Amino acid sequence: MTSFLTHRAHVHDAGHPVHRRHNALRTCLTVFAPYGLRATYHHLTLSAAIPRRLEADPDSLVRAVEELHEARVLWLARTEEYAAWRRAEKRAGRRAVASPRPWWLRNWSESPNRGWYEDPFRHPPLRLPAYVRRQNALLDGADLPGCPACGDERPPVSHSSGHGWVTLCPGCAWVLAPCPCGRRHPVVPQTPYTWTGLWRRAHMGNDGLPNRHWPGR
Repeated sequence: MTSFLTHRAHVHDAGHPVHRRHNALRTCLTVFAPYGLRATYHHLTLSAAIPRRLEADPDSLVRAVEELHEARVLWLARTEEYAAWRRAEKRAGRRAVASPRPWWLRNWSESPNRGWYEDPFRHPPLRLPAYVRRQNALLDGADLPGCPACGDERPPVSHSSGHGWVTLCPGCAWVLAPCPCGRRHPVVPQTPYTWTGLWRRAHMGNDGLPNRHWPGR
């Protein structure tokens, strides 16, 4: 199994070529990516200010992997608590999985965060540790204001499915109310993109700021 900590160390290693350190960051994302791989990568390009030309700021990769690592530590602690609780439940003869399932066990295709997989530019603006803390608090029954994912308190937006309406968070496209038909309806990206363009950070400038000439701006 790929070791997150091994590849985190590769990201930190200034003796490696910057493109190898960048690839190590991607490997870390295949192990843990709260917003999905593409959306989490996009988030990190913004939060860590990863420039289009990596050589302009190699330390941005360290900032990115450390934010990811901090969120992963919180997630691991919670998964261990959940595993211990499940073992106790099974010993007591209660084998059914609690509903709703913990946020990290949700099937993305049926999850309210599925829009982040279809439009990776519409993830929450929260730093990853803040998102994990928020999801853990909701799992504990906290009554938090706004969108469950990002806390946005603006009025939701509705999109027609052709035979019903899907209600989304205006900030992150979290599904607040699915179509009454019960089927999954894809979120259409607001700005066309390709994974190659995203991976090469076409949306970023060499100064680590968003590219003001990119169509999504």
